[in-house]
Amino acid sequence: MRLRALAKINLGLDILGKRDDGYHEVRMIMQTIQMYDVLEIQRSKTPGISLVTNLPFIPSDERNLVYKAAKLLMDEFHVEEGISMKLDKSIPVAAGMAGGSSDAAAAFVGVNRLFNLGLSEQELMKRAVKVGADVPYCIMRGTALAEGIGEKLTWIPQVPKCYVLVGKPGVTVSTKMAYENLHLDEIKERPDIDGMIRDITKGDLHAMVSKMGNVFEPGIIGRYPVIQEIKDLMEENGALKAMMSGSGPTVFGIFDDSDKMEKAAAILRESRLAKTVFATETYNRGGGFANDK
Repeated sequence: MRLRALAKINLGLDILGKRDDGYHEVRMIMQTIQMYDVLEIQRSKTPGISLVTNLPFIPSDERNLVYKAAKLLMDEFHVEEGISMKLDKSIPVAAGMAGGSSDAAAAFVGVNRLFNLGLSEQELMKRAVKVGADVPYCIMRGTALAEGIGEKLTWIPQVPKCYVLVGKPGVTVSTKMAYENLHLDEIKERPDIDGMIRDITKGDLHAMVSKMGNVFEPGIIGRYPVIQEIKDLMEENGALKAMMSGSGPTVFGIFDDSDKMEKAAAILRESRLAKTVFATETYNRGGGFANDK
């Protein structure tokens, strides 16, 4: 079985406060894009889990969310056969694009199908939150409002047709560092999440873009000015809005024209500001993983 693990961007990211359990209360609009890792998974006569990846620095044991997701389901359903998995990563690592969470989502779906466990999408999502807050969304895909720690999901009608340019500079930002640089009492600008939902529902791309925002940006850009340089370059070359995704450092630009996006992509590559440049578009739900076989 070969499954695509799709990346996500945050069209809007707001942090409401810190909870008693140490987690932060979030309010975000998540969007899947057509940039993906590939997970190949097959039954094995040898019991246990075998995982290999195309990147030598990525762990292949329980530190990897793919391994963790597969083990969770196999333990629960007492699967005695083994599985062999191969993960081919294209989504940048530690980039604010939920690559690891999406890989785990693919493992949940793959094990469920491979061993005919019969779990529905909702039943998989309930288990997925044990592996990571973004994993339930990565099973669901499409456009969604995420609340709580990111696990409370409300489906939103698909975003208006648009094109997405991704630029990741050669730096990494951990979620821990992003929170350490976030000062809730100093946030001056927040995304208008409710307004964005109304605009998406009406199909008004330009209105939606005007309300986008990410409260992590000031703290991260202060440490890595290259993020602002990439944002500026995209907006100077046709992006309706360029913004950091998640806890960064990846920047994405929203375009209403594919030719403009391709030209901006060429300019971004020439600038060498970004280590990874990827021109794509949004992925709208159509049944989660239903089309991946």
